[in-house]
Amino acid sequence: MLKIKEKKEKNWLIKSTDSAEYRSAISEITSELGINPVVAKLLYNRGYTTPASAKAFVYMESEMLLDPFKMMDVERGIDAIADAIRRGERITVYGDYDVDGVTSVCTLYLYLKSLGAKVDLYIPNRAGEGYGVSTQAIDAIKENGSTLIITVDTGTTAVEEVEYANSIGVRFIVTDHHECRSDLPDALAVINPHRPDCPYPFKELAGVGVVFKLICAYEEKIVGRTRIEASKRIFSLYADLVAIGTIADVMPIKEENRIIVRYGLAMIENTGRVGLAALIEAASAKNDAQRSAQRKKKTKITSGYIGYTIAPRINAAGRIKEASLAVELFLSNDPRRAKEIAEELCRTNKERQAEENKIMQEAYEKIGQYDIEKNPVIVLDADTWHHGVIGIVASRITERYTRPAILVSFEGNEEGTPHMEHMGKGSGRSIKGMNLVDALCYCQEHLVKFGGHELAAGLSVTRAELDNFRRLINEYARANLTEKDMVQTVEADCELDFGDVNVALAKGIQLLEPYGVSNPIPVFVLRGVTVNDINGISDGKHTRLSLGNGRYTLSAMYFSNSPDSLGVYVGDKVDVMFNLDLNEWGGRESAQLIVRDLKPSVSEKEKQREELDRFEEIRCGAPFTPEEDVIPSREDFAAVYRLVQASVRSGIDVLKHRDILSRIKGSDSSVSINYAKLKVIIMVFKELNIVSIEDLSDEVYKFKLHYSTTKAKLDKSTLLRRLRSQMSRG
Repeated sequence: MLKIKEKKEKNWLIKSTDSAEYRSAISEITSELGINPVVAKLLYNRGYTTPASAKAFVYMESEMLLDPFKMMDVERGIDAIADAIRRGERITVYGDYDVDGVTSVCTLYLYLKSLGAKVDLYIPNRAGEGYGVSTQAIDAIKENGSTLIITVDTGTTAVEEVEYANSIGVRFIVTDHHECRSDLPDALAVINPHRPDCPYPFKELAGVGVVFKLICAYEEKIVGRTRIEASKRIFSLYADLVAIGTIADVMPIKEENRIIVRYGLAMIENTGRVGLAALIEAASAKNDAQRSAQRKKKTKITSGYIGYTIAPRINAAGRIKEASLAVELFLSNDPRRAKEIAEELCRTNKERQAEENKIMQEAYEKIGQYDIEKNPVIVLDADTWHHGVIGIVASRITERYTRPAILVSFEGNEEGTPHMEHMGKGSGRSIKGMNLVDALCYCQEHLVKFGGHELAAGLSVTRAELDNFRRLINEYARANLTEKDMVQTVEADCELDFGDVNVALAKGIQLLEPYGVSNPIPVFVLRGVTVNDINGISDGKHTRLSLGNGRYTLSAMYFSNSPDSLGVYVGDKVDVMFNLDLNEWGGRESAQLIVRDLKPSVSEKEKQREELDRFEEIRCGAPFTPEEDVIPSREDFAAVYRLVQASVRSGIDVLKHRDILSRIKGSDSSVSINYAKLKVIIMVFKELNIVSIEDLSDEVYKFKLHYSTTKAKLDKSTLLRRLRSQMSRG
C-alpha cells in the first residue's frame, strides 16, 4: 500500500523590497557596472548597495587582502618560527581531523619544509583521542624530538594542555579560528581573529585561512617580499588547499574568503597537485567506462563540487579511518600511490554513507519517543554510534526538524570502566537564534570539554552528567529560541516575471560566483505559472516539470522529490522557488529551473476552495445548471473505475482526489471529469458498494475492489436521482 506523505508548507521570505531608494540604487548599480538589473538586485540584497561596493565584490582584487599584521600575535608567531628554524629545532604541526584541519596541516607543513625546517605533523585519531590537544599527544611529540608545536584549526581552548607542555619544555604557537573562552593558553602566540582583543576586521577565516595569513606575514617580514608579492606567491602555491578548507568548513564566501576561493578554484581547475588530481578523477567517475567518458568532458570545479563531492571524501578518512590518509594524499608526488589513496577514500566515503544511514534510522526511532515541543534541543545518545558520523546525522536532524540537535556516542569506553563514568563524545548543530557555543557555556559544569562555532560544536560528557546536560541545554533553549525560529524558512532573493528567466540571466548571475555561505546561489520566485507536464525520472526519485505562462515554457528539475510527493498536478497554477541553471545539450543552451520549493499559487488555492464550497452547496440541495457539468455519464464512471482498478492491481490503493483528476486528464481524452463530478462518482461508488472506499483524511481515499460480473445499476442511486432533480432546465 502506498502511504500518502503530506508536505509541510515552508515559510517563504523574499529579501527584495520595493522603495524609491531601492529602485534608485538598482538603477545606479545596473548602469555603472553594465549588468542585468536582476544581478544588480542580487548584489543589493547581499549588502552591496552602492556601485563602488558592488564593483569591489564582483571584480575582486588581491590588493583587497587585509594586512596580516593586524591579527593579534602574528608577528610574535612568525618571529618564534623563524627563531626555531635558525636554531634547527624540530617543529610539529598539530591539526584537527576534518577537511579544514587536514588542509591547514598540509599547507603549513609544506611551507615550513620549503623554508628548510625540520618539521613533523600530528593529527589525533578521532576514535582513540578525540578532538583537540591532549597531554598524551604532547608526550609523544616530545619523545619524537619536537620542542615547538604549532596548532592549526585547534588549540584555543587547550589552556591546561599548553600549561603542561610548558612544564616539560615544549613550547606552543596556537593558530585557530574557533570561538574563544575567557582564558587563553599561555603560548608563545595565540593567533585567532576571534580573540576579544584581536583588531583584525575580518573574523570569518577558516583555520586554513588563519594559516594563510600567518605564512603571508612570514613571507613579508622574514623573507622580505612586499605585501602583494607575498600574497601572490602564497596564492600560487597553496590557494587550492586554502579554498578547499574554507569551503568545507562552511565559511562565509565574502571579502577575503571570496578572493581565496576564487583563486583556489581556478588553481584546482588545472591542478598540478598529484593527489588532488587523483581524487577528482576517482570522485567524478564510478567505473572505467565513465572514467573514459569523463576525460572527454572536464569536470567543472565549483564551490558546490568541492563541498559536496571532494570534501566528504577527505572528511571520510578522519571520520571512519585516520585523517593521515588524506594528508598523505595531498603530500604525495607518486601518481600510482595517489590513485590508490583516492580510491580508498571513495570506498571509505561509501562506508561512511552506510553508517550514516544506519544511525539516521536509529535516531529517527528515538525521536519518535522524544517530546520536541517541550524539549526544543534534540539530545540523543547510544553506545554504538560511530563518533565520526554523528555530526553529519545531527545536521540532517536539524535540517528536518528545524531544531538544534546533539548526538552523543559512548562507543569505545574501556572494559572495566564504571557504567556512569563512561565518556561520551558528542557533536551538535544549531539553528539561527541559538549560538551553540553560548549554550554549551551555560551547561559547562556538566561537560568535560567543548568547543566550536555558533552553529556547530563538539563536546565530551560523562554518562552520569548526560541527563543534567540535556535538562540544562533545553532550559537555555526555551529562554532563547522562539516558535518563529523553529519554523523552517526558505529565502529567495527576488520575484521574477516569466520573461526574465532566460539564458542571458543564467549567464549574468555567474558574476556572483563562487557561491557559499553569505553569498549563496541566487534563489528566485515565479508566481502563478501553469504546470504543463510532470514526469518522474530515476525510478521516480526526482521530478521533471514543464512550466508555462500560456505562450512559453520552461523546464524545471525537482531533485529528491517524487511526482506523488509534490501535491500539485497538471493544469494547476503554482508558485515556484528555484535556482537558475544553464543547461547545455546537443550544442544548445537553455535556461533550466532547479526547484527548491513548490506550492499551489494563491489563485489556485482560491479556485480549489471555490470548487469545494460550490460542491457543498450542491450536496446540500442548491440548484445548478447543466453547464456546471456535475452529473457523470456511464462513461465517466467507467473511466474512473478503470483507473482505480489499475492502480489497486499495481499495489497502490490510496489515492488523492486531485491525483485521480490529474490521472484521468492524462490518460483518457474521451471523458471530461471535473472536481464536482468526481466527488459524485466517489459518493455513488460508496452508495452502491461498487468499490469499498475508506476516507483516510481530507479527500484521500483507500480503495478495495469487489470483483463481480454483474453490471452496476447506476439508476438505483438515490444521490443521482436527487441531483437530476436539482438541475435547472432553464
